[in-house]
Formats: sequence, structure tokens, C-alpha cells
Amino acid sequence: MLAKQQMIKQTLESMMENGQLRIGERLPSELQMAKEFGVSRETFRSAVRMLEKEGKLLVKHGVGTFVIQPLPQIPSSLEKLASIGTIIRTAQLDEGESRVSLMTEGCSPEAAQALGIRPGEPVVILERVRTASGEPVAFSINVIPRSIAGDAFDKGEFQGSLLDFFERRLDRKIVTADSEICVPLHIDRNCQRLLLHPQTTVLLLKQAHYDNANKPVLYSLDYLRNDVFTFRIRRSM
Repeated sequence: MLAKQQMIKQTLESMMENGQLRIGERLPSELQMAKEFGVSRETFRSAVRMLEKEGKLLVKHGVGTFVIQPLPQIPSSLEKLASIGTIIRTAQLDEGESRVSLMTEGCSPEAAQALGIRPGEPVVILERVRTASGEPVAFSINVIPRSIAGDAFDKGEFQGSLLDFFERRLDRKIVTADSEICVPLHIDRNCQRLLLHPQTTVLLLKQAHYDNANKPVLYSLDYLRNDVFTFRIRRSM
């Protein structure tokens, strides 16, 4: 059963969609609306906060609450952490992958700095090509400290989302990532794996992923075809 504030939110959204509440219109007072819905003012206020967060209502303290035009959704927004597979599926393409290599070796200085470990410490390195409708669109190099990975990758064939794998198999929930956007040279051998068409360009995301204790647990180099993946971010004052 939906919580009361969620039901109120959905009702207000329906009223916006069918024209009962129009863009620019001020809602009746909080007290009046709470009475109409038969809930406390705090419950109604919770529903308003959800709609305000989604950019559908504007609360002007001392003035009133107004219906506003919501901003359009941004595809592949860098503000939201999502797996490559999720992005592919969201674009309504068939996700696939092939493993290039899985090895344990000493950590590079760059990855060690991101992971907060010493260079040369054992790490698991997973390299994969990701496909969309059968065509390579991404190449990923994932570096995980062996102290975190343990023997999890030795217990069966890994496929799919590393974010899910961390949560299910390693009991580490990845909640945030620091991402650096780079443009790799075309002579980069990893970049060349994706240069299938004359118009193809490639972006490189260098990402340090952190768990819910703010501990770095994964370092990734994700080469992404820029003719397939478009990343945007909304900036505001």
C-alpha cells in the first residue's frame, strides 16, 4: 500500500496532467489542502517536498506554492551513478558482453593512488567489451584490490553489473564515484577496439568508486563510443 504522502503526490500529478492545476497556478493553502485530503499538514507538506524536488512545484515561503514547468530529463546524466549495462538497456538496446581478460597482478601507481593502496599491491583486473545490439560500444578495465575481491571471481563465471556484483557477492554497496572525463588518443590500443566507423569518437571515464563507508573499492577505465553514449550535466547558480 502506498504511503499517504505518495498517494497525495500522485493525485497532484494527475491534476497537473489533466489541467486541473495549470502552470503558474498557486495551490490553495497548506491547511486547506491538508483538510481536503484528510491528512495532517506535515503529511501534505511531505508530498509537496517530493514534487518540489522533482521540479514540479515551487514553494515561495510567505507567498505560496506554485505549479511550474518541470525541466526535461537528461539522458545519461553524470549526476546519477549507473552501470554501462543499465545505460544500454535504458536506450532500449540489447546488452551483451565478452570478457577480454581476468588476472591478478600488481597495482599500477595511477590505480593505487585512486584506491588508497600501495603500488604493486595485488589487484584483480577485469577487462570486458560491452556490446549494444551486437556491436562493441564500450571497453572497460576494472581494478579491484585483491583484499576486497578475495576469491569471488574464482567461484564462477562473472557477467553483468559490477555494481550488483559488489553488493551481492562482496557485501559492498557502491554508492558514489568520482569521474574524470578524458579524450584518449586514437593511438591508444584500448580506444582502437571501438573505432569501427569513420565517425566514431571515444570518451574515457576514469572513475574511483566508493562504498557507503566512503572507502575506495573499485577503479575503472571506461572507454565509451561518443556516437552512442552522450553524457550531460545540468549546471545551476
